[in-house]
Amino acid sequence: MSGEMDVDVALNPGIKRKADNISLAITAPKRIKALDSDVVNKIAAGEIIVAPVHALKELIENSVDAGSTSLEILVKDGGLKLLQITDNGHGIDANLSAIGTYGFRGEALASISHIAHLTVTTKTSESNCAWRACYSDGLLAPSKPGGSADPKPTAGRQGTQITVEDLFFNMPTRRRAFRSASEEFNKILDVVGKYAIHCNGVAFSCKKHGESSTSLSTQANASCIDSIRLIYGSAVANELIEFDSADDRYGFKATGYASNANYHVKRTIVLLFINHRLVESTNIRKAVEATYSTFLPKGGHPFLYLSLEIDPQRVDVNVHPTKREVNFLNEDEIIEHVCNDIRIKLANVDSSRTFMTQSLLPGARVPLAADPDAVRAIGTRTPPGKTPSKPYENNLVRTDSKLRKITTMLPSTSSPGSATPGPAGATPKVTSDGVEYEHADREPVICRLLTVKELRAEVRDAMHNELTEIFAGHTFVGIVDERRRLAAVQGGVKLFLVDYGMVCAEYFYQVGLTDFSNFGAIRFEPPLDLRALLRLAAEHERSQLPRDADLDVDDVVDLVARQLIDRREMLHEYFTLGISDAGQLRTIPLLLKGYTPSLAKLPRFLLRLGPHVDWTDEKACFRSFLRELADYYVPEQLPPSPSPKAAAAAAAAADDDNDDDDDNDEQLSQDLRARRTYIRRVLEQTLFPAFAARLIATTPLMRGAVLEVANLKGLYRVFERC
Repeated sequence: MSGEMDVDVALNPGIKRKADNISLAITAPKRIKALDSDVVNKIAAGEIIVAPVHALKELIENSVDAGSTSLEILVKDGGLKLLQITDNGHGIDANLSAIGTYGFRGEALASISHIAHLTVTTKTSESNCAWRACYSDGLLAPSKPGGSADPKPTAGRQGTQITVEDLFFNMPTRRRAFRSASEEFNKILDVVGKYAIHCNGVAFSCKKHGESSTSLSTQANASCIDSIRLIYGSAVANELIEFDSADDRYGFKATGYASNANYHVKRTIVLLFINHRLVESTNIRKAVEATYSTFLPKGGHPFLYLSLEIDPQRVDVNVHPTKREVNFLNEDEIIEHVCNDIRIKLANVDSSRTFMTQSLLPGARVPLAADPDAVRAIGTRTPPGKTPSKPYENNLVRTDSKLRKITTMLPSTSSPGSATPGPAGATPKVTSDGVEYEHADREPVICRLLTVKELRAEVRDAMHNELTEIFAGHTFVGIVDERRRLAAVQGGVKLFLVDYGMVCAEYFYQVGLTDFSNFGAIRFEPPLDLRALLRLAAEHERSQLPRDADLDVDDVVDLVARQLIDRREMLHEYFTLGISDAGQLRTIPLLLKGYTPSLAKLPRFLLRLGPHVDWTDEKACFRSFLRELADYYVPEQLPPSPSPKAAAAAAAAADDDNDDDDDNDEQLSQDLRARRTYIRRVLEQTLFPAFAARLIATTPLMRGAVLEVANLKGLYRVFERC
């Protein structure tokens, strides 16, 4: 070939090229352009007013600051179409042509005017008439196209009415982000309710546009508790404790209401106002939940209304555009101070339930119907103005607990010389046990031992809610078997068999934890010999063992007696178990007034305190001692009552024999009958009412202590098939 061919060589993208081969396009730097003032104002307004509820919050605070005693709120389409608030405050005493200069009130109005059509109607006490002005983009605008934008005189009452229409009309993306109008209206009701609780002396009403009735209405003279009851219900209002806290070092003062240990919900409710502004604080919420963790069951959360007044110079409100969150100096110290005061109040409420000589007060129940034959449907409520519908028969239950019991339907086994029983259905008259009670004047001891609080928390964590409710609302039916310690109770439309031995063991253990260091005392006059009692129990244990078993009774008695005498000060302080240094038993703890445990079980109880109580660890010691004490208080098993034929045969045999042993047997039989009568009376009139008052039914009780034997709805299905 004569000449070289020109070939375009493609550059490999993986090969570095020399700078000489690259043509550099030198361009001038781009200039930053300032946004239009209208866009800037819309962005700022969109950050402050995120939803209709934020606009309402600003307007409510402005109305309250204006000295209003009545606020009327009207909402349409969740506040997007219409949001109107009318107050009776002192009005806007300024030039309506420049709303951006009115301080806090003008700031909110100016922001709203950039994203909605705003109308302000106001009248002061000095003005002869009201003035109305419309705004758009922070400036006066005519109410009608082509009209004048100047404020116009109009008829009106004292105060201010602010109307916000078509919120976010110029921000279509933001407006489409709202899912439903009802959800936004619920948020508005929530905020209005919180301000109604906080603002004493201010009446609030809120309703939807076009509806005649209000969705929420509070009176100006309503107390804080009344407002909480109206908005959150009586369940929480009845369980509130008032508290206050202050410290000049940190420049704060706090007041509020907190729920006690009887109330808990699935989610923590905190109403927090700082300098009378509704805000949120994650730190306060976490601290409150940590405070209640030792008082509430697992998964339970409290209710708290807290009003904090802090020196404004210590508060930073510019943390969030909507002022939803704030920061303040010495935040950790102030939160800790408030939570400590709440904790003390909760502890005082808990200690007020303890008594020196009476652990529980059996609660009297008011019959739900005067007619003994009256019945009602469980869980039904008739709305006002409607005719009550007839309930289904399978929902009808007995409501009068004084009706006939099982024992009144059984044949009498009393001897000929016993008292004649009363008419069927009559309740035996409560007789005195011959025990005299003396009230101690010493102040209740507030238990601050961490181990005791942990044991109480274990009980709350093991709580079975459904079973606790059954015991709280049960009706005692009767004793079924005294040897197996079975009783029948009715809960709603169900019938249960209850092992009252297991239930008593759990109940008295909880009483021991609740009344720790505050027990009453059963005093022995004269004192009993501790070693003699231990010897009785040890010899009985020795008789139950095989003959070749190695058990020295003297060694056992000396060992256990020495353990109890050496720890007598601790036993008396915590458990009211009084033992002298000489080994005399003076007192044992009284857990429940009106019930005396069997003294025949006392030697065994004292002997078991030696090997069955862990004296090396504080928590294990308290747990094991209280378990042994509860076991001692459980009613003993009694032999079954003889049938009428067996009782008659025994009486005839006793008439034929005149041996001296028969007198002892007759005395034993009388003592057994007296004890059986006493146990029956105590179970019905003392123990089971105590279960209803304060028993926390735990999950282990579901395994063998309670058995459902009948369900009225199930029986109806059986009868319908027959």
